[in-house]
Amino acid sequence: MTRMRTRVTERGQVSIPSEVRRRLQIEAETIVEWVVEGNTARMIPLPRDPVAALRGAGKPGAVARLLADRRRDRRRDAR
Repeated sequence: MTRMRTRVTERGQVSIPSEVRRRLQIEAETIVEWVVEGNTARMIPLPRDPVAALRGAGKPGAVARLLADRRRDRRRDAR
């Protein structure tokens, strides 16, 4: 776990430390999502291409199983 501190400006702005930007690939124009849970806030950088970011994240063969399930459902519903 990495811990760093930054200060909030009078306008409510916060600078993201360069190490964090590099590690999370945060660049200019990156959109971030804020999640507030109780007294904790999490900042999640959203990828420019969410499909590419998820590529390879699933279990091997998941798409093939999903398509097979859908074919089976269509055959069952056609009866």
